[in-house]
Amino acid sequence: MPQQALLVMDVQQAVTDRFAVDDYLPRLAGAARAARAGGIPVIYVVVGFRPGYPEISPRNKTFAAVADRAASLSGDGPTTRVHPGVAPAPGETVVTKRRVSAFAGSDLDVVLRAGGIGHLVLTGIATSGVVLSTLRQAADLDFELTVLSDACLDSDPEVHRVLTEKVFPKQAEVTTVDAWAAAL
Repeated sequence: MPQQALLVMDVQQAVTDRFAVDDYLPRLAGAARAARAGGIPVIYVVVGFRPGYPEISPRNKTFAAVADRAASLSGDGPTTRVHPGVAPAPGETVVTKRRVSAFAGSDLDVVLRAGGIGHLVLTGIATSGVVLSTLRQAADLDFELTVLSDACLDSDPEVHRVLTEKVFPKQAEVTTVDAWAAAL
């Protein structure tokens, strides 16, 4: 079995402020604890930009509005930091991406390959954003994939259900935090 890594994606203050995360964060923290106990690296992925947002094209509908928001996603400010409820342990890797997929505009692929990682366990906010985009790209890069359905969150519960029950199983094993942790 290839070496696994748990990806905790877009669980940063600017994102969690827009979602009800009271029940979600403890489950996600449990997944991180289980990974660490099982010797599985936990890699955090955040979205962020340089001051002035030179990476954002005005043609990009998803990110063009970011440059106009008061809550900045640039630098190492509080909005780009991982939520304290699931904060990285000392020495854990934090990757900054520039688009929706965890691979786009980041060095995630380099980090994974250097670590001999061939199996990704995906978690994050939002199921229809970073999780979907990362799953598709990771599958195209030949990573083995697991999605922890209850460690993913979306603003639309029906979209989350369709993705985790109908779309993701075509490219990944879909399970829960408890089932995954029990199998480690």
